[in-house]
Amino acid sequence: LSAKNEGVYTGTWGSNGEDVTSMCPANNKPIAVVKQGSAADYEKAIQATKDAWNEWADIPAPQRGEIVRQMGEALRKKKTLLGQLESLEMGKILAEGEGEVQEYIDIL
Repeated sequence: LSAKNEGVYTGTWGSNGEDVTSMCPANNKPIAVVKQGSAADYEKAIQATKDAWNEWADIPAPQRGEIVRQMGEALRKKKTLLGQLESLEMGKILAEGEGEVQEYIDIL
């Protein structure tokens, strides 16, 4: 997370919309600025998603399973950091923020 972040991912981060400041609900202090996407950015993101899905569908199931396992492992390694971010952005206590990350890990 940087002071200013791009809000649309199409294989790389970028966007052409307005800047929006994300505020911490607990203290009303700014967390970061996110540049929103334009309609064209979102159309590009939708196409990138469709292309990625087609590529993903061609990967054999055992290999996809291994990729998902690696995703879970990567989230476990960053659980505390991601929990802190969730806590900051949503105004939750740290235990709840880490719990949200753990739920996602469990889903994987």
